[in-house]
Amino acid sequence: MEQIIKLEKISQYNELKEIETKHPLISVFDNSKTKALPNHSRLHFGFYAVFLKAGNCGELRYGRNSYDYDEGTLVFVAPGQVIEVNNEENYQPSGLALLFHPDLIKGTALGRHMSHYSFFSYESHEALHLSLKEQQIIKDLFGKLEYELSQSIDKHSKSIIANNIELLLNYCVRFYDRQFITRENINTDVLSKFENLLNTYFQSETLQDLGLPSVGYFADCLHLSPNYFGDLIKKETGKSAQEHMQLKLIDVAKERIFDTEKSISQIASELGFKYPQHFNRMFKKNTGFTPNEYRSLN
Repeated sequence: MEQIIKLEKISQYNELKEIETKHPLISVFDNSKTKALPNHSRLHFGFYAVFLKAGNCGELRYGRNSYDYDEGTLVFVAPGQVIEVNNEENYQPSGLALLFHPDLIKGTALGRHMSHYSFFSYESHEALHLSLKEQQIIKDLFGKLEYELSQSIDKHSKSIIANNIELLLNYCVRFYDRQFITRENINTDVLSKFENLLNTYFQSETLQDLGLPSVGYFADCLHLSPNYFGDLIKKETGKSAQEHMQLKLIDVAKERIFDTEKSISQIASELGFKYPQHFNRMFKKNTGFTPNEYRSLN
């Protein structure tokens, strides 16, 4: 039976790894010098974590496809997320780790923009795969944080630490952009499947059964987290997944409005709208005309 371990403080994680807590709100360490986490356990995180895995990380999957990178990966964990630990016998951890509590970055620029780093909500199979040069940049930033923690805490410590974490995360944004580009074939496959799923959704009874589609629905169909799916679509097309869905909805609505045997209220209901006025407002916002005006013009 899996053991559930709730980790609210950095010191609790450090105790599991048998390492010293140098700062109550942040920890940076080399995993190869620590104890393995309890096997067959589930860890509930109350803080952020960034793990740089060293060497071959085994088979990592993107949807139904395997990644071909094995130089090292970065995995991100946000407060409230749960990580399952199922290691082989005599497993020895490796790589680097950064843990930091939300309280550390309160009142800083990083704290105000933390929600922009959407990769903290990606699934583990959507990890960031680094080249050797990229790994070195990340290792250097880990080293700077580790150096700062070895110094006496003064009035500059918080801003320097927060700035270095922000720099690290900004590099990760750049590296993820590179990853989206280098995975062009896989991304094209996702786009094609998304388009087919959109067509099927609007042409079947699903629309009336489930109502208007959500980003989460299509992400789940494609075995991706909503954030990763949304970022991929935006990077590839310049439009958000929500915009794609709305454009498809407008196209279908325009076709159905031509059927004068149905009232606008009936069409709105068939398109998954609970209230016709919501359909009217959305249609006018996108076309400049109300459904009735559009019907008259055509």
